[in-house]
Amino acid sequence: MKNANWDSYQLFLQVARLGGLTGASNASGLSPATVGRRMLDLEQEIGRALFSRSQTGYRLTQDGQGLLDHLQEMEAAARKVEAWRQSGEGGATVRVAAGTWVAWLLTENFAAIRTPGDAFTISLTIGEARASLAYRESDIGIRAFEPEEANLAARLLGEVAYAVYIRRNAAETDERWIAVAEEEAISAYLRWPHANAAAGIVATVNRPRSLPDLVRAGAGKAVLPCFVGDLHPELQRQGGELPELRHRQWIVMNAEDRHRPEIRTVADRMTKLIRSYADLFAGKRPSRA
Repeated sequence: MKNANWDSYQLFLQVARLGGLTGASNASGLSPATVGRRMLDLEQEIGRALFSRSQTGYRLTQDGQGLLDHLQEMEAAARKVEAWRQSGEGGATVRVAAGTWVAWLLTENFAAIRTPGDAFTISLTIGEARASLAYRESDIGIRAFEPEEANLAARLLGEVAYAVYIRRNAAETDERWIAVAEEEAISAYLRWPHANAAAGIVATVNRPRSLPDLVRAGAGKAVLPCFVGDLHPELQRQGGELPELRHRQWIVMNAEDRHRPEIRTVADRMTKLIRSYADLFAGKRPSRA
């Protein structure tokens, strides 16, 4: 068996994580045809079938999943070495993964997360997908459920409530809905309009951050976290909380790395900040007229 180079393994990781050639092509800058050929070459080099191919995408075979597990362990080890190297230089990076709206809160209050005297830098990854820390993809994550992975530690931050929001003083009878496109609707609150008001959706966007802007512009109504909608002076709730969407919120860290000074510092500051907004997160302050 030939020794496949690391570039091929990295490309395999992109195909495996992004579900096929298109996502890997966008991430790598290579054409889908080139990515596909490289995966065939990799399978030939290692002598195992890594993917089941179909029109709906690439699905990992048992051997493919085995390779993915091994490569993720290699990535985790490499990240651990890099963190150790950076700590010796005094220039560590703390990688934070958060959803759209928690990330918005962090950026609005960034001075409370990193001060001018801190030696570390912060790398913030924003997305609706579950924060992944099992293989040290991130140092700190925010999740809507307590982690089940044995190597992760978590702190409960409180509860998050959701409601329908309209432009302030808009007609209560307006049944036009704004939603994130169904294929992008990962979180439960983003799926809610599709499940409960699909016929009334008049516009979709590909990111949650645009929802309050469209509501403020009078384009329709949308489901938002209460700590977002209630803080916005041009929005108001239409009706009460949507109790089926309420969930707990956790800050999550790798159990081994959480004692690193820079990670502990950022996690403590994030915990303090988010808990200071506990009533807003829980929907207990419903108006800012």
